[in-house]
Amino acid sequence: MKKDIILAGVGGQGILSIAACIGTAALDEGLYLKQAEVHGMSQRGGAVQSHLRIASTAVASDLIPEGSADLIISVEPMESLRYLPMLSRTGWIITSINPFVNIPDYPDMELILKEIWKQHHYVTLDADAVAKECGSMKAANMVILGAAAPLLGMKPSAIENAVEKIFASKGKDVVELNLKAFHAGRSHTMKQM
Repeated sequence: MKKDIILAGVGGQGILSIAACIGTAALDEGLYLKQAEVHGMSQRGGAVQSHLRIASTAVASDLIPEGSADLIISVEPMESLRYLPMLSRTGWIITSINPFVNIPDYPDMELILKEIWKQHHYVTLDADAVAKECGSMKAANMVILGAAAPLLGMKPSAIENAVEKIFASKGKDVVELNLKAFHAGRSHTMKQM
């Protein structure tokens, strides 16, 4: 088993929480993990990205070579496009269709989505709407994690347990909300596959 994953978004969208959940699940399954993160002005809506390399054998480097990412998981659609050169020919993009308009000349969403939909493999969803239905738009990142879950190569229960561990300190209600959002995102992808 080997997965090279790029996580992308904007500061405050919960990219690092997604990384923590995937990393915790991987370690709990006895997998090897290397991770590198970039926090670009994250408190002010700047780009945030993380490289996650997960494998059943030792991983030598934490950076993913261009053209070899298995997954681009993004909570912001334009940020998913930034990393297209990193995606392998058989790779998947999983992204929310909800823009975080933090620049004055943010491209037209229709153009962004057309570029995403040109790719061979993708899952797009309105993560904000799904999260709101689950109880809070703050859980959009867990919707995206759920949407990516069928492609991670790990047991869903391992990821669920990781969500519980990561959010346990915030209380039972927050854990339940995040698990509900995770399941809703996973269900979306399972219906598409």
